[in-house]
Amino acid sequence: MALVIVGGASEERVETALRAFEAEGWARARELGPWEEADGVLAARDPAQLREADGRGIRYVLVHHGPADGAPEGTYARAHHRVERSQLHDLARRLRSRDRLLVTCLAFAYRNGIPEGSAWVIDARFLDNPYWIPELRPLTGLEAPVRDHVLGQPPALALLDGLEATLVRLLPEYGRRGRTELTVAFGCTGGRHRSVVLAAEMACRLEAVAGIEVKFRAPVLGR
Repeated sequence: MALVIVGGASEERVETALRAFEAEGWARARELGPWEEADGVLAARDPAQLREADGRGIRYVLVHHGPADGAPEGTYARAHHRVERSQLHDLARRLRSRDRLLVTCLAFAYRNGIPEGSAWVIDARFLDNPYWIPELRPLTGLEAPVRDHVLGQPPALALLDGLEATLVRLLPEYGRRGRTELTVAFGCTGGRHRSVVLAAEMACRLEAVAGIEVKFRAPVLGR
C-alpha cells in the first residue's frame, strides 16, 4: 500500500490536502509507520518526521501544498510533488497503489515548458525538423510520413535504442523503491512532430516489457 506524507506552508493548506486525498479514497494516518492497511496519507508537522521515516526505511511519497515553507529540510525542499489546490485531487488519484509501475511516454513543446513531474527529459531538437518540409508541416508525429522522416534519421534510432536498453534495466529498481509511476518526457519545439514520434515509438517498445503498464500522451495534440 502507498503512503503519502503531506506538508504545506500553513496548517490550513496541510488540512486541505489531507481532505482532498481522503475524498479520493485515502485513509488518514495518525502516526508514522509502515502503511499496510490501505493507501494512507499523513500530515508532516516537522522535518524530523521525514528524517525518522528515512532512518526507519519507510517508503513514502512527499507532497507539498502551496508556496515554500522556508525550512531547508522541510517538505517544500524535499517534495516529490509541489501542488496547488486545483491539482490535489488529480494527484491523489494518480498516486493510488498500483500492482504495476505506470510508465508514461510524454511528448511536449519546449515553448510551453517542461511538464511537471517529468522524471526523464529527452531533448529531440537535435533531429531534423519536419516542420520545415512543406508537405509534412500540417501533419503530426502520429502520421506515417512524419514518423518515417524522423525514424529514418540514424541518430533517432541510436537515441531510442540506448534509452530503451537503459530503461529496461532500471525500471525494476523504481518499483523496488516504491514508485508507482514514471514519466519519460520527449520535447521538441512545437510538440507536434519529433517528440510525438519518439514518445509513441518508445511507448510501443516498452509495451513488450513485463511487469509494467505503459501510456502514451501528447497534450499538444489533445491526447
